[in-house]
Amino acid sequence: MNKTSSNSVTMIVRWLSAVALSLIIVVGTSAGAKAAEADAKRILKAMSDYMAAQTSISFEFDATLEVVTNEEQKLALASSGTLVLKRPDKIRVTRAGGFADVEMSFDGKTLTLLGKNLNLYTQLEVPGTIDHLVDELKDTYQRPLPAADLLLSNAYDEMMRDVVDVKDLGSGVVGGIECDYLAFRTKDVDWQIWIAQGKRPYPCRYVITSKHLDSMPQYTIQIRDWKTGGEVAATDFGFKNSTRAEKVELKDLKGADDLPDHFVKGDVKLKR
Repeated sequence: MNKTSSNSVTMIVRWLSAVALSLIIVVGTSAGAKAAEADAKRILKAMSDYMAAQTSISFEFDATLEVVTNEEQKLALASSGTLVLKRPDKIRVTRAGGFADVEMSFDGKTLTLLGKNLNLYTQLEVPGTIDHLVDELKDTYQRPLPAADLLLSNAYDEMMRDVVDVKDLGSGVVGGIECDYLAFRTKDVDWQIWIAQGKRPYPCRYVITSKHLDSMPQYTIQIRDWKTGGEVAATDFGFKNSTRAEKVELKDLKGADDLPDHFVKGDVKLKR
């Protein structure tokens, strides 16, 4: 056999070996897929149960909302904020970015949205629990709170709704905290979550990807300075108009949306 033929045979053998190895890996992955899926669901359920059991929660966060221009340029709008929650019916959230400085407060009866940068506010009567508030903002006012499903008393049921694929991807580190790294898929979105390991399995990072929108933009929230129970500072959830802000209708509360006013919303572009 000449040298060229020998080299060809060697290459074929190596290729067949690589194919065989890949098949072994696929088979091995398939064999453990159900166990990994069960582990991922168990970890997410533990997070949900832990979150629901906390009567008081506070944390700081950094968030990034991706938007895509008509020229298919992806832009990331960054903001930071704080959240304080007291179950079952009180919450205060602040969010500040380069285009908005907003405070939302809810005392169990009245929701107040304050645009600090414009000194304008609006109020909505939405008596009930935090769960009810989240639903009302989404369904009645078309103002869904990003990542609000993490705060619901039944977070596991809501997050697992329509999920068709589950993966346990092992460990990751977020903000110096070792986390379990999980990935989930639905028909419309993919989402990933990093959950702190140990006795306080809180969400450290949460990423939602819009699968059917052009360029697949993402929303990301990363949580830090997690506190519960007696660690949470006393908070007044009522609204005191200390700056004499002007009261306006919800539609006139400019500068409180996720997008700045100089961003013109165009047609939604579906993924090709």
